[in-house]
Amino acid sequence: MQILKKTQLKSWKKAQEIGAEKVLELLEKKGLVGRGGAAFPTAKKWRIAKSQPVEERYVVCNADEGEPGTFKDKLIIKKNAETMVEGIIIASWTIGAKQAFIYLRGEYEYLRKKLERQIKEVLKKAKTDIKIDVVRGAGAYVCGEETAILQSIQGFRGQSMYKPPYPPVEGLWGKPTVVNNVETLTCASQAILFDDWDTNLRLFSISGCVQKPGVYELPLGIKMSEIIKIAKPKNKLKAMSFGCFGGIMPINENMPVTNETICQNQCHHGAYSVILIDETYNVVDICLSIAKFYTYESCGKCTPCREGTIRMLNLLKQVRDGRASKKDLETLNEFAHHVEETALCGLGQTSGEHIITALIHFRKDFEEYTKEKKAKDKLKNKK
Repeated sequence: MQILKKTQLKSWKKAQEIGAEKVLELLEKKGLVGRGGAAFPTAKKWRIAKSQPVEERYVVCNADEGEPGTFKDKLIIKKNAETMVEGIIIASWTIGAKQAFIYLRGEYEYLRKKLERQIKEVLKKAKTDIKIDVVRGAGAYVCGEETAILQSIQGFRGQSMYKPPYPPVEGLWGKPTVVNNVETLTCASQAILFDDWDTNLRLFSISGCVQKPGVYELPLGIKMSEIIKIAKPKNKLKAMSFGCFGGIMPINENMPVTNETICQNQCHHGAYSVILIDETYNVVDICLSIAKFYTYESCGKCTPCREGTIRMLNLLKQVRDGRASKKDLETLNEFAHHVEETALCGLGQTSGEHIITALIHFRKDFEEYTKEKKAKDKLKNKK
């Protein structure tokens, strides 16, 4: 696995030799983009923070990884934390930050003791005065969003903030702040050192109705049939989901997995989690489970998400219990689109994505539960 190659502070040494500007140029040339879901060019983000006319800046490593079906960052923290820490040092030095934070998911508390020991060892060997502190999250999904992370680190409730200003311009305590994902910072260190570093490789978190779940490093453009072969499904597959916010689409074994092909089906690639669903499941049940998650995780700051997630959940319950009509399905679809267009942050904006895509691709699953279908079946049985 490329992501597990250790740089052993050689990348930090090279960065110091070539200078901050050359580091940015190298990352631009290598084509490193964010691995947390947004795919924003890493060098561009660092450059924005570096160019702000202030002395104080910060770097935040997002290790909150709360997306269901995503567990790649945990692998890096367990197997190659030193390279990640080196990436944090390089990012901090490049933009001129003296303080960095690792925002660790609350459920990863068992990794904290070892991680803090590794941070201490790497900083000592690097002979730098940059400080890195670990901040433990409280298990809030919304804190995967960059402004919510910043609020939490500052001691406030983890809620998203209005943008602009964006964190690289005005983040922690009003100062420029770079927020990068665990995988992104690890890749930054590797991209600087290794000439054969491949920007096309991604970590796929594969799970669901399969015999071989796990983290696999695969190239963008790989056919879905290859992923299915690796995962070894238990039964005939019906659908695939790209995480809670990624949407649900039918299995297409011939589809090359790229951002573009996924988006063509109204879905989002996110952090490349692939949840495979077999024919033993009705998609309505999957949507209901996801809707419960979003309702629980909504921070409640904006009305569309706070109220909309509950309304969508209740409508899905009506569908599941056979109390909904076809008109209710249209209402459900309208609600999902309304919340998507009006919610404050990514959590709310994607809270109906599973419903929107499921109604496009699996409408029959929903209609199976409608009152009209039940009435027809009842009449048919009488005859």
